[in-house]
Amino acid sequence: MKKKRPKGGTQPQRMDMAMELLQTLAGEEKTCSLSALARRAGISRYRTKRLLESLEQKEAGGSPQPKVNGAGQARGVMEAFYGSIAREVRPVMESLARKHKEAVYMTFLKGDEVLFVDVAEVEAVGKGEPLVGRRFPFFKNAAGKVMRAIDSWDLLEKIGKSWRRGRFGFPELSDLRRELELIREKGFAVECGGMGEGIITVAVAVRDYAGKVVGALTLLGPSVRLIGSRLEEEIIPSLRVSGELLSMKFGYARP
Repeated sequence: MKKKRPKGGTQPQRMDMAMELLQTLAGEEKTCSLSALARRAGISRYRTKRLLESLEQKEAGGSPQPKVNGAGQARGVMEAFYGSIAREVRPVMESLARKHKEAVYMTFLKGDEVLFVDVAEVEAVGKGEPLVGRRFPFFKNAAGKVMRAIDSWDLLEKIGKSWRRGRFGFPELSDLRRELELIREKGFAVECGGMGEGIITVAVAVRDYAGKVVGALTLLGPSVRLIGSRLEEEIIPSLRVSGELLSMKFGYARP
């Protein structure tokens, strides 16, 4: 006898729908109606409304709920989405921070930038400048590179051309392509200096049940502590295991 499918889908399915909405919001430049969001996300208006209401519920009070009305509120909705999965993500981040005594962030892609959403730190280690809520170009940190490594080359070319029309600093496309291909093969990224002189970021992607990258676990620290065998033998293997654990929690099974 077939089992009845739970209403509203499984947690990984709801998560995937949430990410579709977040990407829609992040790309909007104007106020976006509920009908437009539903059409862009490919789900009903009712489901869209219920999902957005769920995303907007904060697990901890204090800050006002985000309003769904376009790009200006995309960060708020993204943070609300993170609140819905923090129960799974926070213990993994905290375990990594305690083990390595370095700051560990959860990061999401927002267009051509990376948003640092949450951090786990160890009090005994001197804290640097807080990055939660800040955005950085994807090519300046390991998180952005590991999340973009699975994108098509056509998309990356489009992003590069768009960036170069009004801003500077985008790397040579041929160099970026070689670097991202290597990151895709290795399954992790390391970036030196992109977030500031003497700063190293290390990141692994987190995937959902469909294999879609939904975020990245990112460890950040000074180069004097993240060099040589410690990086290769301790931190990278630990991050990879943690990334795989989180991906499994969201329904991903390696092919």
